[in-house]
Amino acid sequence: MCEASVFSVKGKKEELVLADVEVLRPEGEFIFLKNIFGEQKRVKGRIREMNLVEHRVLLDVEDAPGR
Repeated sequence: MCEASVFSVKGKKEELVLADVEVLRPEGEFIFLKNIFGEQKRVKGRIREMNLVEHRVLLDVEDAPGR
């Protein structure tokens, strides 16, 4: 499978925002996420790193995950 887990990063702490993400789309200051189960989230922040081999995406966020 090609889905990724998306984590927010604040300092050295990582927190899961959404697992099994199939759509990640920048929308201005926000990142839109949608997983294989149809769950959707918009997070204010930017992409820090995408590791496609490990299926991990790290976001620098301004607010708590899911806001």
